[in-house]
Formats: sequence, structure tokens, C-alpha cells
Amino acid sequence: MIPLFARRGFAVFSAILLAGCNTVVMNPSGDIAAQQSHLIWVSTLLMLLIIVPVIFLTILFAWRYRQNNTSAKYEPDWDHSTQLELVIWGAPLLIIIALGMITWISTHTLDPYRNLSRLDENRPIPADTKVLHVEVVALDWKWLFIYPDLGIATVNELAAPVDVPVRFKITASNVMNSFFIPALAGQIYAMPGMQTTLNAVINKPGEFDGFSANYSGAGFSDMRFKFHGMTAQDFEQWVQAAKTKTQTLDRATYLKLEKPSEREPVRHYASVDADLYHAILNRCVSAGEVCMDKMMMSDAKANARAYAASDAKMDFSNLFTQRLEQDNAARNARLLASLEADLCKATPLIIGNK
Repeated sequence: MIPLFARRGFAVFSAILLAGCNTVVMNPSGDIAAQQSHLIWVSTLLMLLIIVPVIFLTILFAWRYRQNNTSAKYEPDWDHSTQLELVIWGAPLLIIIALGMITWISTHTLDPYRNLSRLDENRPIPADTKVLHVEVVALDWKWLFIYPDLGIATVNELAAPVDVPVRFKITASNVMNSFFIPALAGQIYAMPGMQTTLNAVINKPGEFDGFSANYSGAGFSDMRFKFHGMTAQDFEQWVQAAKTKTQTLDRATYLKLEKPSEREPVRHYASVDADLYHAILNRCVSAGEVCMDKMMMSDAKANARAYAASDAKMDFSNLFTQRLEQDNAARNARLLASLEADLCKATPLIIGNK
């Protein structure tokens, strides 16, 4: 048996350790992450409405009906209670219905592809607000961020102004990754040859952690970056500082950057090839490669022509079959008319013989 003072000491020690945890998921700085945090709390509390009574009753029954408790009521022939059945089945059913409704509503409300409708729970998005577009590429093992509207790009550093909607277009160069900034929003997968989307907004200035939440190889653990929530003035200064750099991000530079590497330092590019993200997404950065979208369009046109030719052959075949059926019907009609005529000529002869 563990002494009481040891158990109390362990509880206090555990509380001290937990006090140092940064529960950013439950205390986020962006509206989407805040709504997700609220969803976690509500779902947990609803489930505790069942879990806590079950645990309590399990302990109570074990104690009350222990072997040496001779005062407990013993009814070996008892087998049914309508009231108990209603509680056992009714309470979980109501919890499941409530969780289902919350899940359905939140799934549509927090759809990452859905445009934002508010800055936070108290403020709608002003009509003149412009969305900040960021194109995200997961590389081995680093992150590339392209700002197409601003003409700059960065490696392992992301920034956005406070209270400005941000639309992320996310892809990967080689293997699947997961783009995750806990303070901003939930994780979104990044997959080569495919594009996912995330709409989010940061409501507080500060520096936040971002990382890959999906194992992708040897350098996965260092695939991290800093996300800066800035005031509009500080963000403008950050953009201008990036534009003063001498590096430019063209296709040749990207092919060098794409090679696997670990613990890459932060880089800023003063300009970026306008079609680079499209080439990355469609896997045609290198010279001579055919872009996936053009290849699929060419295949679609070829299939359309093949279907058209097939339909034309089918129409000709149907026309030929229809014409053949008409000819056969006409031939049968002429044969029947001839037989009737011969039968009419033969009838007087038959009568005369009789």
C-alpha cells in the first residue's frame, strides 16, 4: 500500500509538471482553431455525462456488493426493470443524437475549403477586406511559402497580418505531409500532384509554431517553421524586407531547393516565377516534362474523340439494322401478297373438281 503522503506528493508533482505544458490547441489565437477547441470541450463534456456516472456506479456496486457485506440486498431471481432500461438506453441515445448534430453542424461550419464568414465570434469580415493568398509546398524536409499577390517567397518562415483572412493552397513535392499550425487551425494534408485548401485567420499578434504532423522520412522531426502574426504595419515592413533580398526563386533555384535536406535556415526570395506553383502542383518543373493538367486535358479530348467515333459507328450500325429490318418487312409483305393471289386463283379449280 502506497503511503498517503507519497500519493499526495505525486499528485502535486504531476500538477507542477502539467502546469508547464503549452496547451496551444485548447488556447489558440485564431478563430478557426478557437471553434475547434470549443468543439473538443463540448464533445468531451457530453461524453463525460456518461463516463463519469458509469465509473462512479462501477465503484459503488463493487463496494456495496462485496463478499463480506452481508447487509446488501440479494435478489438472484431479479431480471428486469423498465426504469433502469430507460436510463441505460435513453441517456446514451440522447448523447449520441447531440454529438451527431454537433458533428454535422461543425463539419460544414469548419470546412477548410469554405470561405470565412467572420473574423471572430463578435466581428464579421469587413466588405473591403482582401484575402491574403499563400501557396504552400511541403519539401523534403522544409516548407516553401509563396505569396503570389506580393511576388515573394520564403523558406521555413510564414507571416500574416492580424485579422486578415488567409487562403492557403497546399501541395507537396514528393511524399505526403501535413501542414499544421495549432494556434491557427487544424492540420491539412499536403499531397504531391494534388491541392488542398485551408481558410483561416489569426486574431492575435505573436510567434507560433508550425510543423509537419505526418511522418515523411529521416528529416521529419526538424520539419518546423515559425508563423508570425503581425500588425498590418509590421507585415508591410516584413514584405519590404523580403523584397530587398538578392535571391530570386525561379525553376532552376527551386530544383536545387527541392533536393532533400534537413534543418534549412530561413530564406527570403525577392521575386518568384509566377508559374512556379502551377508547375510544382502539376509536376512539370523540369524542362521537357508535360504538366499533369495538360496531359489530363489531352487524354480527355482523345477519349471524347474516341467516344464520338464509337457513337458514330453505333449510329451507322443502328441505321443499317433498321434498314435491314425494313427491307425484310417489305419482302415478307410482298411474299404474303403473292401467296394470297395464288390462293385466290386456285380456289375455283378446287370447287370445279368437286
